[in-house]
Amino acid sequence: AQIFGGLRALLDDRVPAERRQAALARLRKYAGLEPGFTPITDQAMAYTRNALKGPSGSGTTLRGPFKDDLAKDFGNAARYLDGIAKLFEKYQLAGWEQPYEALQKQLDGYTAFLHAEVEPRAVDDFRIPEEQYRFALQQFGVDWTVEELTGRAKASFHEIQNEMQVLAAMIAKERGLGSSDYRDVIRDLKTKQLVGEAILPHYQQRIKELEGLIAANRIVTLPEREMRIRIASEAESAQTPAPNMSPPRLIGNTGEFGEFVLPLKIAGESGKEEIGFDDFTFEAASWTLTAHEGRPGHELQFASIVEKGVSQARVLYAFNSVNVEGWALYAEAEMKPYQPLEGQLIALQHRLLRSARAHLDPGLQLGTITRDEAFRVLERDVVLSHAMALQEVERYTFRAPGQAPSYFCGYQHLMELRTDVERKLADKFDRLAFHDFLLAQGLLPPALMRKAVMDGFVAPRLGGGAAGGAASGGS
Repeated sequence: AQIFGGLRALLDDRVPAERRQAALARLRKYAGLEPGFTPITDQAMAYTRNALKGPSGSGTTLRGPFKDDLAKDFGNAARYLDGIAKLFEKYQLAGWEQPYEALQKQLDGYTAFLHAEVEPRAVDDFRIPEEQYRFALQQFGVDWTVEELTGRAKASFHEIQNEMQVLAAMIAKERGLGSSDYRDVIRDLKTKQLVGEAILPHYQQRIKELEGLIAANRIVTLPEREMRIRIASEAESAQTPAPNMSPPRLIGNTGEFGEFVLPLKIAGESGKEEIGFDDFTFEAASWTLTAHEGRPGHELQFASIVEKGVSQARVLYAFNSVNVEGWALYAEAEMKPYQPLEGQLIALQHRLLRSARAHLDPGLQLGTITRDEAFRVLERDVVLSHAMALQEVERYTFRAPGQAPSYFCGYQHLMELRTDVERKLADKFDRLAFHDFLLAQGLLPPALMRKAVMDGFVAPRLGGGAAGGAASGGS
C-alpha cells in the first residue's frame, strides 16, 4: 500500500507530465536499483525483525499484528501490484518494466517472510492499549473524554432515528410503500441503483445542482474552477475502501486541486473476493455524499486553502480530522434543507452513521461492544450494505482506531460555535461571511478555531477587537 501510494502521488492527471518522470526514479529506488539504495523490502524485513525483538535488554517482545489486518494485506497485495503496472501503462513512461519485475520478485520474498516469521505471531485481539487509544483520539483532534464522546453520540443516535422516522413516513405515503419504517424506506430507495456509465454523469450533474443551491442561498463562496470527480481504481479502493476526497499537494502546489474519488467495490473479509456497495449509487444518496466529499465539503475546503494561500502552519501543522471531517459533516447539514425529502432522509442516515461511529469505535476498542453488535447496528439500524459495514468495522478495529469519532466531534463543535456566533451577532450575522472566515483559518483545532472566530469575526462586528486579520490565513 505504501509503495502504491508513493507512486500514485506522482502518476496523477493533476501532476505535470515532466514531474511524472520522477515516478520511474522512485520505482528504481524502491527496487534498490539506484546507487546507494537498498530494496525497500529488505529494509522492511530488517526493521520488522528488529522491532519484533522488543526493546533491547527488556526481555520482552512486541505483540504481533491483528490477524485480520494481515490477511487483508495479503489479499490486497496483487491489487496494488496490478495498480502500479496500470499507472505506468496509462502514463506511458518508458523503462518501467525491468524495475517493476525486480520489485515484484522482492515483494514475493517479503510476502514469504511475513508468512514465515510474522503470521505465526498474529493475534486474535484487535484492541490497542487503552492509553494508546485515548491518545489516538487526541491526535485526531477529539478533545472530549471517551465517556463524554460516547454519551453524546448515543443520545444523538436516537434523536436522529426519530427525525428519520418522520421523513420516512412522509416518503412512504408519497410512494405508496407498505412500510413507513425508515429502514424499509431506505431499502426501497436503494433498489433503484445507478449502474455502469450512468454513475459518473449523475454525480457530475449533482455537483452542478449543489453549486446552484450554494450560490442562490449564499452559503459559501464557490471556487473559481470546476470540481473533479472520478471512479476509484481497484488498487485505490483497496487503499481507501470508502468515498474520499484526494487532496491536492499542499507543499509546492502549482495550481493542483483535490478530486472526489468514488469506489464501487472493495475486498471482502479475506481480501481475495470482492463485494459491492449499494450505499452511494442511488439518486437520493448523491446529494449528501457530494456535499460531504465535494462542495461545500472537503473539496471546497481544500480548494479554498489553495486559492486563498492559507499558510502551511495552518494547514500541515494544524491538521486534524476533527476540523476536516467536522466541516464536511457540517456542510451536509447546511445543504440538507434544500434537498428533496429522499435526499434529506439519506443525509440523516449519514449523520446517524457518524453518531454510530462515535460510540462503536470506542466501544470496540475498550471492549464494551462486540464486532457482532457493531455489524448489527451498522447493517440493521444504519442500513448499510455489508461492504460498507465491513470497511467501517475494519476502520474501528485496525485501519485507524480513534479516527471515526472525529466527524461527530467536529460537527458538534461547529454547531456549538455557530449557535454562539448567531446569538452574539443577532441581525449582524452573515452566513456566507461566517463560512468564508472559517475556511480562511485553515485546519485549526476546535479551541483555536473558536478563539479565531470570536476575536477576528465576532468582535469587529460588535465594534471592538481586531479587524479580522486572521481571515487572511496568516499564521
